[in-house]
Amino acid sequence: MISKNRNLMYLFATLFLLLLGIQVYFMYKTYQVKEREIYRSVDQSIVGYTDQLENVHEVQETKSDSLQKLLIRYYNKEINKKKFLQYFIEGRKAASKRLSHYLNDRMKKDGYKISVRVQYTSIIHLPDSTKVIDKPIIIYETTDRVTNPKITSTGTWRTSSTKELKGKELANERDTFYVNSQTDFEVKNIKSIVFKELTLLIICCILLLTSVLLLYIFTIKNLIRQQEQVEILHTVVDNISHEFKTPIATLKIASKTLKKGWNPDTLPLIDRQITRLESLMLQLHKDEVPEEIIAIQPEDWDFLIQDLAFTYPQTDFTFENKVSKPLPFDKNLLETVIRNLCENSIKYGASTVKINTNSIAQNLKIEVTDDGQGMESKELKNIFEKFYRIQNNNIHNNKGLGLGLYFVKKIVACYHGKIDVSSQLHMGTTFKITIPYEN
Repeated sequence: MISKNRNLMYLFATLFLLLLGIQVYFMYKTYQVKEREIYRSVDQSIVGYTDQLENVHEVQETKSDSLQKLLIRYYNKEINKKKFLQYFIEGRKAASKRLSHYLNDRMKKDGYKISVRVQYTSIIHLPDSTKVIDKPIIIYETTDRVTNPKITSTGTWRTSSTKELKGKELANERDTFYVNSQTDFEVKNIKSIVFKELTLLIICCILLLTSVLLLYIFTIKNLIRQQEQVEILHTVVDNISHEFKTPIATLKIASKTLKKGWNPDTLPLIDRQITRLESLMLQLHKDEVPEEIIAIQPEDWDFLIQDLAFTYPQTDFTFENKVSKPLPFDKNLLETVIRNLCENSIKYGASTVKINTNSIAQNLKIEVTDDGQGMESKELKNIFEKFYRIQNNNIHNNKGLGLGLYFVKKIVACYHGKIDVSSQLHMGTTFKITIPYEN
């Protein structure tokens, strides 16, 4: 069933992978949207708060002119760069402390682990456009440093002062500096936050894919089970149709024999064939088959060979039976084994068939040897296949469906036995069967 519908299975696999890819792409895009929303919210909150701190700090410094004086002193080279940076950063400790408290409160409230870095990228003295610093100055950074900033915000503000010129009227003189600031931040636990928010959606997607896959597997199993049942039915029908031929042929010969004259051996033969036909019919109605098997008796072997000799009078049957006790095997099955092997020999030109049966060390030994046309060694691996028949020049010279040896192999395997074949072309064939049993 599966082999016949391999293309359908490939199609389902392709569609399932396509559905899986769509789900993964959808989840990835949803993750990106959620991540952007979180960063946008955090960005607006932090930038708004840092701007507020800068505004407050700027007002305070404007009143005291502390930053302005510090910049003028550094610009006029009254202090070195190290002192300038030290004074500059110390002047923002209060703002940095407030930002730290805000970030801690935000993390407790929303569960975010936020890393922030605030730096001044440039300070320019406007009248002559001179750069006061040659590289960014970090004025604040969290303990957990920013390693991969997701969002960067920039801002520009300026400083100015008013002073009185000595000996002149009060006049406005502005030493103006432009300050460019940059705020970098990242949410360290952004993945866990996003996946937490998407947990329900992820579970639904997994359940959907799992349901589709399980439904497909369930459907395939049902189809396989139905196919197995159909194959079993076909096997039973093939077996019975194959087995019917011999009893019917035997009964026809027995009927002709009775017409010619009375023979006391003919009626027991007819009874045995009728019993065999009844057992074959019961196989079509399993509910009517008795639970206990019909164990084969020592005399059953003799009757079997007698019936074969009666059915095929042109063939010389030689039988040696060393089984002297009942064996725990189904009589009808073993009869099928012997009969199919012998009929196969007759079909392929045997004039003499030798049958030996023996029981050694709780193993039933059956050997069937003929002087038929034999077969090539390359044929031996195929002869037990269903419907297989030996071909000569790609032509089947013998009638039959190729079921006899198939059923022999199946019955032997049912009893956990083994079967060996040796053959030479134009020299005959030998089948050796060994079946274990317990008392």
